[in-house]
Amino acid sequence: MSYETIEFTVLDGVAVLALNRPAVLNALSPAMVGEMRIALAALPDSGARALLLTGRGKGFCAGADLAGDVFSSNAGGFGESVAQALDTVFNPLIEALYGLDLPVVSAINGVAAGGGIGLALVADICIAAHSASFVQVFGPRLGIVPDAGSSWLTARLLGRARALGLAMLGDRLSAADAAAWGLIWRAVPDDVLEAEAMKVARTLADGPTRAFPSIRRLTDAAATNTLPEQLVLERDQQRILADTADTIEGVAAFREKRRPNFQGR
Repeated sequence: MSYETIEFTVLDGVAVLALNRPAVLNALSPAMVGEMRIALAALPDSGARALLLTGRGKGFCAGADLAGDVFSSNAGGFGESVAQALDTVFNPLIEALYGLDLPVVSAINGVAAGGGIGLALVADICIAAHSASFVQVFGPRLGIVPDAGSSWLTARLLGRARALGLAMLGDRLSAADAAAWGLIWRAVPDDVLEAEAMKVARTLADGPTRAFPSIRRLTDAAATNTLPEQLVLERDQQRILADTADTIEGVAAFREKRRPNFQGR
């Protein structure tokens, strides 16, 4: 399939989904989100075992395209149109990315603002160029709350004080500070971002990819589970994974003192 607002390729087990509206800093339009969801739906039959999400041009994603037609007026007013856009456009995209049964890496090549923060952080591993930055524009500039999952993600990654400071003040957070604060995995020089992100994606693609989504779910459940609840969840996931071909191969390789050959099964 040909795309107009994104690029989507699969090579050696890694799918690369690049936002491609550089003239508007990859602002999310309904058309772009629709193409992204089509690409995500194609992943199970693509041979991909990891997804790399990035943007073309000088920005990763400026959030929703407020200058476009994403918020259509209706009898319920602007508030209702915003809620409908979240229900039908943005939230399904974030849920689709979060629910993928393969690991996701995001490479932040410039500013991630508004809903672009949720898009960046929903990945399992987020790597940013030194020139990249993160800006919560919702409250101080628009008088609304963070959405696209960014309130959930920043609170868990940063804690209450820093999440509230970013959301209420709208300060620009540099990639270096984002890494130091624990918002992202790593900040790297601009000229090696693509190579470093691809290296991470290939490492994940070569790994036991059945296990990675379970690790994602366990990690996020730990924020609200009691220890006994988490122990039960760990047990249940081990019961499932221990019978997979990858775990059987991993145990055999450990005993034989060799590198495992995982197949994602």
